Amino acid sequence: TSYTLLKKRLTLFVFLFLCRRLLETDSKSLRSVNGSRRNSGSSLVSSSSASSNLSHLEEDSWILWGRVVNEWDDVRKKKEKQLKDLVRKGIPHHFRAIVWQLLCNAQNLPIKDQYSELLKMTSPCEKLIRRDIARTYPEHEFFKEKDSLGQEVLFNVMKAYSLVDREVGYCQGSAFIVGLLLMQMPEEEAFCVFVKLMQDYRLRELFKPSMAELGLCMYQFECMIQEQLPELHIHFQAQSFHTSMYASSWFLTIFLTSFPLPVATRIFDIFMCEGLEIVFRVGLAILQMNQAELIQLDMEGMLQYFQKVVPHQLDSGPDKVIQVAYQVKYNAKKMKKLEKEYTTIKTKEMEEQVEIKRLRTENRLLKQRIDTLEKVSHIVRDWLRQGQVTRAQEAEENYLVKRELATVKQQSEEASMQLEQAQSTIRQLQQQPGNPRYSEEFLLQLERELVQARLKEAESQCALKEMQDKILDMEKRNTCLPDENNVVRLQEELMGVKLREAEALTGLKELRQQVRDLEDHWQRHLARTAGRWKDGPRKNTMSELQDELMSVRLREAEAQAELRETRQRLLEMETQNQIHSNQLRRAEQEARSLQERLQVLTGQNKTLRGELQEAKRKQAETECKNKEEVMAVRLREADNMAAMAELQQQISELEIQKEEGKVKGQLNHTDSSQHIRELKDQIAELSREVRCAHTGSSMKGYANLKYLIGHHCGFLLPCSEVLTTPCRMVFPAQRQFNSPIHTLSPSISVA
Repeated sequence: TSYTLLKKRLTLFVFLFLCRRLLETDSKSLRSVNGSRRNSGSSLVSSSSASSNLSHLEEDSWILWGRVVNEWDDVRKKKEKQLKDLVRKGIPHHFRAIVWQLLCNAQNLPIKDQYSELLKMTSPCEKLIRRDIARTYPEHEFFKEKDSLGQEVLFNVMKAYSLVDREVGYCQGSAFIVGLLLMQMPEEEAFCVFVKLMQDYRLRELFKPSMAELGLCMYQFECMIQEQLPELHIHFQAQSFHTSMYASSWFLTIFLTSFPLPVATRIFDIFMCEGLEIVFRVGLAILQMNQAELIQLDMEGMLQYFQKVVPHQLDSGPDKVIQVAYQVKYNAKKMKKLEKEYTTIKTKEMEEQVEIKRLRTENRLLKQRIDTLEKVSHIVRDWLRQGQVTRAQEAEENYLVKRELATVKQQSEEASMQLEQAQSTIRQLQQQPGNPRYSEEFLLQLERELVQARLKEAESQCALKEMQDKILDMEKRNTCLPDENNVVRLQEELMGVKLREAEALTGLKELRQQVRDLEDHWQRHLARTAGRWKDGPRKNTMSELQDELMSVRLREAEAQAELRETRQRLLEMETQNQIHSNQLRRAEQEARSLQERLQVLTGQNKTLRGELQEAKRKQAETECKNKEEVMAVRLREADNMAAMAELQQQISELEIQKEEGKVKGQLNHTDSSQHIRELKDQIAELSREVRCAHTGSSMKGYANLKYLIGHHCGFLLPCSEVLTTPCRMVFPAQRQFNSPIHTLSPSISVA
């Protein structure tokens, strides 16, 4: 595999490097000796010793990492702490490819074999990947040029992963991680390492569309700031400077977009060994180193500071920030506790969102229901108002019809009385003898009066009939009204109003009669006192007093009349008020009854819908069961038919084998001609038995019998010829009859 080849190459490279080192050491020692003899200058010796010390350190690092790679399994199991210390000091550039693969166990992934097949497929994220490739390391030589090799292999790896993990697909920050991997190793190996990073280093959860893991990291990081840098946390809160505004790219790209590439690569070495813990440590170390400057800035100033000042602070190297990072307090148990708290908070938020959504839905439904009820209420009010107006009109028409009916009845009675009087007068006149001329004229006049009376009677009868028809029509219309109790109440109220009106009219008539009596009395008094104006002063005074008394009585009577009229008006107003209150109460009762009926109908509708859905479901289940039963029955029938066919086949084969055995035995011990005749008889008998026993499925048995006879006789005949055609078998003389059946080769001639 490529991993084995790479390991062998690195071993060979280390061996060659050591050999070259030995040669250079020997040559340097010789040159130093010769130089000391020729020149006694000390500057050359000091420079050569410094460079030799540096080269010794590099060579020792290479030798050490070569041993680590060769003995990786033992080092990973037994010397994990020493391995972490080595990684923190930095992995040599030429060892990064294999060490990263070893750290994440990506050297022998089976998905590597699928890489070429994945590149042939089409990804739905190809446009997004093409768009963001130019933004990934735009200043690096490997990715700077458009359509270069670096951009092409970066596109291939991102496309392949988007096909492997369709839930995550593609996220822009992941391209920087893949780009760093491609700077160290080929694209197939970079693809395998990236797959392991996404699966085992929590990067997949960070790059999911929901980014729930990123929110958790922000929460944990903010809690660490609050605990270890409280003043800076208070300043961030005062400036509304959220953690995600500056730290989200740290977690998504592992500082690859925030720091210089050599520094970010050193941090990535530690990330490959220890995971996201280094991101928390380095992030808190940066804040701790720049706390004094950040407290003096506002939100925009802090953003500019993180983008422009912080990256240049690490140009000298990452050793200082890594040293400060490992002085930061990091408690894994507390991080687990914070993760549980964040999960609880998010669960509560989700429940609250679900509850808010449910309440909003209920509120919307209630508003719709209120609007519907208001519309229904308006319709009911209009209907009640129209019904009240209609009933008032009908009551008024009913009252007028009854008055007209009473008038017509009175007129009819008067006409009938006049008719009776005229008839009695005619009879009297007919009985009295007198002047014939006078009696004839009088009779003509009486006849005219009789005709007029009859006409009036007919008119009154017609009017009476019309009034009766109107009454019947009104009664029919009253019966069509929805609430009979209301009509009865209205009739009772109308009767009460009529009684009160009759009492008031009676009182008014009495008052008017009193007024007329007083006026008559006053006129008589004036008539009596008309001739006494010339009497003495005493009489004049008495008359004046009487006049004043009469005038006072008249005014009293008028006042009483006005009082009665006022009471009558008050009574009418109270009656109208009572009628209106009754109408309003009835309207409210009808509205309540309609609302109750609406609720009942709504409940019935829901119940009926539920029953309908249940019936549909049961019907669907019944249909499915019926179909399954029908299919099962058909399958059983097919199995039975197949079993019957197999049994018939076996029976026919057994019969044929039995007959074949008989034929073999007889051919070995009997005469050929006699045996042929017996065979004919047996064939005819067998044909009859087959026809009787296998009427529906005999052709298959015939074919088998034909095949067996033809096979033993050396030729094939149609089934009908075997059963019906007379045969003659001739055996050669040199053949013995007691030979086995398979040695005979009879010749058959068909007659």
